[in-house]
Amino acid sequence: MTHTPNKMTCEDFQSQLAELIGSGQSLDNHPHLRHCSRCRALIDDLQTIAQAARQLLPIVEPPDQLWQQIEAAIIEEENSSSLDPPR
Repeated sequence: MTHTPNKMTCEDFQSQLAELIGSGQSLDNHPHLRHCSRCRALIDDLQTIAQAARQLLPIVEPPDQLWQQIEAAIIEEENSSSLDPPR
């Protein structure tokens, strides 16, 4: 069932919330949020939680050679399994 954003129920909005957030677009001007204080409060809470999570778990870039090490381990595993006799 498709709803226009300004006639969207809270249930409709919240069922699409993961997709809306995943799109990377700002929700600040979403028509439902202009008229719904309950969903605005939910978005504010989610933003607060996300900000706190970023502080708890800072983004760490892996070392440059990590992918090379992973690739070498995969190749080694493939080579060792091809040498094993079939069961």
